[in-house]
Amino acid sequence: MRNYCELQASNTRGLLLLVTVFLLLTVAPVHADMVAVPAGKFMMGCSVNDSDCEKDEGPQGGTAVTVPEFKIDRNEVTVAEYAECLKAGKCNRPKDFARNKYCNFGNTERSIYPANCVDWSEAVAYCEWRGKRLPNEAEWEKAARAGSSSRYPWGQDVSCTNAILDDGKTLASAGDEPDGCGEDRSWPVGSRAANTLGLHDMHGNVGEWTSAWYAPNAVSDIYPAGNLAGPAAGKRRVVRGGSWDENKLNLRSSFRNVKPPVSGKSIYGSIGFRCAND
Repeated sequence: MRNYCELQASNTRGLLLLVTVFLLLTVAPVHADMVAVPAGKFMMGCSVNDSDCEKDEGPQGGTAVTVPEFKIDRNEVTVAEYAECLKAGKCNRPKDFARNKYCNFGNTERSIYPANCVDWSEAVAYCEWRGKRLPNEAEWEKAARAGSSSRYPWGQDVSCTNAILDDGKTLASAGDEPDGCGEDRSWPVGSRAANTLGLHDMHGNVGEWTSAWYAPNAVSDIYPAGNLAGPAAGKRRVVRGGSWDENKLNLRSSFRNVKPPVSGKSIYGSIGFRCAND
């Protein structure tokens, strides 16, 4: 009788182990390191004393937009994190290093680099696997500004001291190429100091997908009216933050880049993402 009970207990433990392994492979582990952004109003769009704003950034000085409390990832999603989703069968393999040298996936030396070369739907799938979502455009800008009203959260100018970009002068291993602060690629996430909310790389490194369809009047009319989801349909999605191969103006907190959600034959080597939730 004792041997029978021991056998049954052993079988039960074995079954529990198999179930546990299955869950680990198919259910996203708890994602650490999100930052809570408090609810409240902020001035979205064209910054104070910014003469470089484009029309779709709204009036100079910004437009008041109210955003409920939300949480956002401290860092951009990395290659290693995205690989976990691929292993679980919940994400598609993005364009990789074998296809283009600017894509980080597939390069064993870039596990802590941002997961780039991803289409919008691939970013959405990853965030959903984590039990999250992409940030809407107003959430993204509020987090990026971190209470600032200047062009960048640290002031009116940006250099490779603050962010990973093409500043037009910093040269390093890439010879006479200033992209990526002279490295001609993105960098490991968190390579520069965080903003006052504790968020890294909101400006530069890779631009970041938002949930929003692009509308030229979203900042001036749609978001201030309380519709933070934005247009219900469109042709291009909003990408924020600027990237390693973009100049200073594209890293301004209010700059709105746009891309088709499907890259097709293009390579989105300058686009990655981070996730948010309520």
